[in-house]
Amino acid sequence: MKSHIGPAIRLTLVMLVLLVVIYPLLVAGIARFAPGAGKGETVTANGKVVGYAVIGQKFTQDRYFNSRPSAVDYNAAGSAGSNKGPSNPDYLTAVQARIDTFLVHNPGVSKTDIPAELVTASGSGLDPDLSPAGARVQVARIARVRGLPAARITELVDQHTEGPLLGLFGPSNVNVLALNVALDQLR
Repeated sequence: MKSHIGPAIRLTLVMLVLLVVIYPLLVAGIARFAPGAGKGETVTANGKVVGYAVIGQKFTQDRYFNSRPSAVDYNAAGSAGSNKGPSNPDYLTAVQARIDTFLVHNPGVSKTDIPAELVTASGSGLDPDLSPAGARVQVARIARVRGLPAARITELVDQHTEGPLLGLFGPSNVNVLALNVALDQLR
């Protein structure tokens, strides 16, 4: 038995140093080369940080593009989905309320034109992106409220549309925070 305890303790100490000291330092060192130097990609406006590019934010004013709904009210400390299935009556009531609210704020849009992402919460509750269709369906409202041509707002959406990773993986998307910051800079 003594012949097994010594190697087990040594292996435990080696793994402890490797996984608690060396590996985290290696990851932190590699992160220095990532966007934001490992501290996250921030979005700035007028020299001031207004948010993080990978965490969704709540926009409720008609002059801004709405984000995807969040089951956790955009609380990054409590990331989670609602865990309610598509047949749950509470879920269906919440989705219908979101549809009704969207239609009130976006006259001229029919229920069938609303992309699902604008009325259903994401799995994390923190999705920062919309599809290009999710952004374009809001263009008429924003153009009306801001007194700008719809073509200019559509052009802004197109400028902020990111294609799939390497042109192959995933859908095209629009970061809502970056789009709203650029929208404020139009004036």
